Amino acid sequence: MSDVSLGDSFRSVAVRGAPARRFLAFLGPGYLVATGYMDPGNWATALAGGSKFGTALLFVAVISSLMAILLQSLSARLALATGRDLAQLCRDVLPRPIAWVLWLIAETAIIATDLAEVIGTAIGLELLFGIPLMFGVVLTALDVFLVLALQRLGFRWLEAFVGALLIVIAIAFAGQLVLAQPDFAEIARGLSPTRELFTNSDMLYIALGILGATVMPHNLYLHSGAVLTRDVGPSLPQKREAIRFATIDSTVALAFALVINGSILVLAAAAFHARGEHHVAELQEAHRLIAPLLGSAMAAHLFGVALLACGLNSTVTATLAGQIVMEGFVKMRLSPVARRLFTRLFAIGPAIAVIFVAGEQATGRLLVASQVVLSFALPFAVVPLVWMTGSRALMGELRAPRWVTILAAAVALAIIALNVKLLWGSATG
Repeated sequence: MSDVSLGDSFRSVAVRGAPARRFLAFLGPGYLVATGYMDPGNWATALAGGSKFGTALLFVAVISSLMAILLQSLSARLALATGRDLAQLCRDVLPRPIAWVLWLIAETAIIATDLAEVIGTAIGLELLFGIPLMFGVVLTALDVFLVLALQRLGFRWLEAFVGALLIVIAIAFAGQLVLAQPDFAEIARGLSPTRELFTNSDMLYIALGILGATVMPHNLYLHSGAVLTRDVGPSLPQKREAIRFATIDSTVALAFALVINGSILVLAAAAFHARGEHHVAELQEAHRLIAPLLGSAMAAHLFGVALLACGLNSTVTATLAGQIVMEGFVKMRLSPVARRLFTRLFAIGPAIAVIFVAGEQATGRLLVASQVVLSFALPFAVVPLVWMTGSRALMGELRAPRWVTILAAAVALAIIALNVKLLWGSATG
């Protein structure tokens, strides 16, 4: 048991009884993953995109979520078919130098994710309780004790905590959308692709931020480890059933995340773009503007509550992903406290530096940049995942259908092509 995913949580959730009861046992990992799809970094990119381009990037959010549903289903399939998470399999089947490079890229992605959570949580504390942003950034290091307490209670309690905060977030956004009264015709137009995405470098930059904030590399590692907390039987029918249940769980959860992500962008389009505020990228600025523009102080309070809930939720999932990545790639097992402090210290440093040098008004740009970093890191998790799930030697009878592998490979190529285009555009001005 020394080489298992998430230590004592490995196979800690029983899968027994009638089919309905077995299905309920699989509800949870998908919502852990969904949390990462609505973190504060996602807020920043959606606010920037919605205020600047209206609902034009809603299509990108939808396509990104469909990509995420496909890739997360492959992540669950890989783990349940092999009994190993994605990080462990990268270590097992890839040459050691490549595995080490993938580990360093994965850690960079997790630090970028944590950077967004540090800033988002600190801003939430500032908006709701008046805590200065610099002090709030340092205060976020204490959330390690929240993660530790939840893990000691058991994995199901941790999933329940995340689910409860997701409900809070959904209620908060529902209230804000009612106050914003978005134009449904504009929403419908935003669901169609726009050619401007390939001619406007600013739009492409934010689109990549939305992609990086939606299809997050650390979530692929997280999902592959989280589903292994289910005590699935060894037979082929039991594994097939587990893959089906896990896929349903993640698909429903990510559809819910799409609704939230779309709501952020639609809210920004209705509250800011439609009212002439086209450059809202800072969360503090959005909070300041939303009450007078919508004519209700309640909108600002709901904004702050949802932001803080997103930051706390993302804290839990980023810690779990960090444990899975570190234990899987290099067999380094740290306590949740040590692991949390490891990534948090790397994230707090840049946040404090930016606030000190450029001021609080630069935090929004830092959030968007962190999500673009995730987009660049994404292929280094997606390509091994697609290759492994399409391998009969590794997956046996449970390998992904050929059409799924082809579709996933096309997604990987699209992500790489968009990243290359952004780099080329930046290099050539």
